[in-house]
Amino acid sequence: MNDSISIFAFPTRVIFGAGALGRLGDEIKRLGVRRPLLVTDPGVVAAGLAACVAAAAPNTAFILFDNVNNNPTEANVLAGIERYRSERCDGIVALGGGSPLDAAKVIRLGVTHPLPLAQYDDQANGSNRITANLPPMVAIATTSGTGSEVGRSAVILLKATDRKTVIFSPHLIPSVALDDPELTLGLPPGITAGTGLDALTHNVEAYLAKGYQPLCDAIALYGIRLAMKNLPIAVHEGGNLAARTNMMMASLMGAVAFQKGLGVTHSLAHPLSSIGGLHHGTTNGILLPHVLEFNRPVCEERMRDIAQAMGLDGTGAPAAKAATAVIGRIRQLLREVGVPDRLSALGITRDMIPAMSKKAMEDACHLLNPRPCTESDMAALYEQAL
Repeated sequence: MNDSISIFAFPTRVIFGAGALGRLGDEIKRLGVRRPLLVTDPGVVAAGLAACVAAAAPNTAFILFDNVNNNPTEANVLAGIERYRSERCDGIVALGGGSPLDAAKVIRLGVTHPLPLAQYDDQANGSNRITANLPPMVAIATTSGTGSEVGRSAVILLKATDRKTVIFSPHLIPSVALDDPELTLGLPPGITAGTGLDALTHNVEAYLAKGYQPLCDAIALYGIRLAMKNLPIAVHEGGNLAARTNMMMASLMGAVAFQKGLGVTHSLAHPLSSIGGLHHGTTNGILLPHVLEFNRPVCEERMRDIAQAMGLDGTGAPAAKAATAVIGRIRQLLREVGVPDRLSALGITRDMIPAMSKKAMEDACHLLNPRPCTESDMAALYEQAL
């Protein structure tokens, strides 16, 4: 294989902007869906957003499935597959943050692909077993974090792997994404902060990831700019539609950009969810400054680009000075949005580190990190963030 050849691919149809939910009925009709499984979670239902979806497509026979955990599990997915089949659904509408959207992708996979879910693990070359034979899917984001509505991967806790498992294929990209920032206006500050830090981390790690993908690089830098300018406003002025709109775009851009890859931050964050039960985006934000310190010996020049995207005085400054400024600005951002800078503040203890370090090494995200790392490095990073 010629290593100088790169393959570029970008997501599907996106309907973006305030009021985009109003296009749902037309999109369902365009896809030929009459009886979709509405995959969501209890919190979204309680917030009245599932009712908003039903009202936006009054001629559609939605079948509600809200049995999705904060960190979606294999049991959630299998129950959704059974519900889809028993109700004779012909498509999926996914509504929520990353958890319902990821669960919906794997439910969609499971209704037409009969192998055990672990067979689709990306680390086991599972993407080779995923075909285009999937029912139509509409993805509607209610948070600005994962960007899963335009992504080609899903992360699910599987029994066979005993970890948060990435299932990955371009075929998993939803048929259409509806990004309506009005749906995020009611998000509380804590969720706004955690999901926004997830979006920022996606953009930062994508830009620093190994590989040649200048299209993703450009998107990531603009996503960083949007997130840094708008996240504090969205947290403290939850009704600010302009800030909410810009954060939804930063989230979408992060998911597009990390087609290039992610890094150690995500490998460290995944066990903090599966073992520690923490919110994924919040832990990304706490870990990111420590990972950037770890990575800076090999990527200070690229961190200078990030400094400029953040609006810092990186132009003409030594790369080391720019890298220091980036790390300091992210630490300041944590304070601005009310997120603690230590994992211990969220209940993580030192005795959890060995098990988490082992799981972090099993996670494939670190393989594209700009600096190679060992299990000892993972443990040291957890210690630094504790």
